[in-house]
Amino acid sequence: VSAAALPRAKAAAGAAPGGAWLLAALVAAFIGVLLLWPIATVLHTAFVDGEGRATLAHFAAFFSLSLMRESFLNSVVVALASVALATILAVPLAYLTVRFRFRGSALVQTLGVLPLIMPPFVGAVAMQLIFGRNGSVNLILNNAFGFRIPFMDGLNGVVFVEGLHYYPFILLNLIASMRNIDGAMEEAAQNLGAHGFRLFRRVVFPLALPGYVAGAALVFVKVFDDLGTPLVLNVTNMLAPQAYLRITSVGLEDPVGYVIAVIMILFSIAALALAARVTRGRDYATINRGGSATARRRLEGWRATAAYGFVLLVLALVLTPHVGILLLSVSRVWSFSVLPESFTLAHYATVLTDSSRMIGNTILYSGLAAGIDVVIGVAIAWLVLRTKLPGRRWLDWSASAALAIPGLVLAIGYLRAFRGLELPFGMGAFTASWLAIMLAYSVRRLPYAVRSCVASLEQVHLSLEEAAQALGAGRWRTVRRIVVPLMSGGILAGFVTSFITASVELSATILLVTRESLAPLSYGIYLYNQSIATRGPAAALGVIAVAIVGIGTWWSHRILEKRAAAAAPRVE
Repeated sequence: VSAAALPRAKAAAGAAPGGAWLLAALVAAFIGVLLLWPIATVLHTAFVDGEGRATLAHFAAFFSLSLMRESFLNSVVVALASVALATILAVPLAYLTVRFRFRGSALVQTLGVLPLIMPPFVGAVAMQLIFGRNGSVNLILNNAFGFRIPFMDGLNGVVFVEGLHYYPFILLNLIASMRNIDGAMEEAAQNLGAHGFRLFRRVVFPLALPGYVAGAALVFVKVFDDLGTPLVLNVTNMLAPQAYLRITSVGLEDPVGYVIAVIMILFSIAALALAARVTRGRDYATINRGGSATARRRLEGWRATAAYGFVLLVLALVLTPHVGILLLSVSRVWSFSVLPESFTLAHYATVLTDSSRMIGNTILYSGLAAGIDVVIGVAIAWLVLRTKLPGRRWLDWSASAALAIPGLVLAIGYLRAFRGLELPFGMGAFTASWLAIMLAYSVRRLPYAVRSCVASLEQVHLSLEEAAQALGAGRWRTVRRIVVPLMSGGILAGFVTSFITASVELSATILLVTRESLAPLSYGIYLYNQSIATRGPAAALGVIAVAIVGIGTWWSHRILEKRAAAAAPRVE
């Protein structure tokens, strides 16, 4: 290799050849057409009157309706209450498992994140059978003590289900933050007399605040935008259900539906921006990582009893939907009784016979969407980290903006922006095809793949590419033979994350599915839940959906472990 080859390769790595410009244009076209244009259409419709003039009359009409004001207030209250419930569950659990030594702490952390595997609308009906007015828990309370607790009445039910489902966002972020706290700070506080709750309030929690704020913001956004859970629980006086009902009943020309969509976007962006602003300007950095420096304290006496009691209570609550949906899927009759009166597998036979196409549709849509996501994710990661294209960061930011766009709003944008668009070869209207569903899934889950691919490429040292180019490999051959194989772990993680989250997407699905032959699992679960007589098949479909998510997660972990084992040095 000549001495001049390596400098030439290094210079080429930061260049911006025609291929890079073409790739950037294709990625920008994908994001622009399938994300930015539909959202811009929604915004334009909300702020423009019938003659094309800018106006705020639609917002005035929205707030003049008492139902809309009530729905707006309910959505904010439910989101904040869900954050509060998630905080009550997650903060003590994170602190106990990170700072104290007791048996089963690793198992507690593992079981504690299981709610994320099952979307909240799947277990909502099972939660009614267990915590409803005539559910298992209230039947026991009424027989033993003569009173009932309104866990699932109206908005209470939405808060209860959403808080139990989304609390792992706070738990995971807090655990990561607490492990990075310098143990010397806690030891110094203890030497100065701070113990127990005062130590946590004055030292531990303030230092872990970035993790808590990040998790709380995610919970707020997820709850505020959720459509499936309120609909399944028959709660319609919230923004997301009202947007769905206005668009489906009044029509695409109803401006109030677009106003609701704009409000949902603004609140999602505001929550994420506020989370960033709360911690801005404060120093949370520590010199040492705290996980290994802090001795985990032993719990004894009544403190150990209280801790174990709290942990068991939390796990019992958060695992209730999983147990309930499994029981419901095999129950012949479950009404006004603590447990099902008889059991059957007929519900599984029903869905495998009548709804097998939904399972195939789910795998098809989610698989294609995840494949598109990782291709776009690899392209964005390479453009951002390996080229000097002006404005390349905007590709990353634009793709990540999908996190702040509710699925319902994106679906409304598709219906508005692409109405009248006919597909070739006699495939019919785009908005009535499976392509619209699949592409909506892809856009919604793109941020997960982008973040995973960017993080993976950041761990691939540039010198490896420079060496390949110095040995004569072209730019694209280097990417194909060196970069992509080294990024395979991140690509796989992005694919699996996109796949399993898309497979249970309901908000966009419910508006874009035009006939049952196109329906995926999530839509089937919603349809079956419309009747008490078909809730057993709905539960069976829910178990199948959870199984798909669980198998996908397990499979990705297995592959990553094998790759890590193969890459590890062998000691003989």
